[in-house]
Amino acid sequence: MADFNQIDKARKELGLKEEASFADIKLAYRELVLKYHPDRSQEKENIDKKMQQINHARDVLMNYCLEYKFSFKEKDVKKQSLNEEELQHLRKFYDGWWGDLDL
Repeated sequence: MADFNQIDKARKELGLKEEASFADIKLAYRELVLKYHPDRSQEKENIDKKMQQINHARDVLMNYCLEYKFSFKEKDVKKQSLNEEELQHLRKFYDGWWGDLDL
């Protein structure tokens, strides 16, 4: 698992704030890939290195998120309860990433 410095560096590489959701990570990654993809970017110098950094940053953050321990205590679940709009957003995000999730 990555240490704090690696995670913080990856967060900054993707341009994320200190708190971010899966959706925020995914969106930041997609925007940077569109900007720096070799077929689309106006910049040609060091573009492969930049794409490697972006991909590595995403991998570090996603691995950290996947290893995060969630609490299933009643008070914590109530604190994190989502409304229907937030659930719809999550359904769109998860679709295809981890198969069928019953949200």
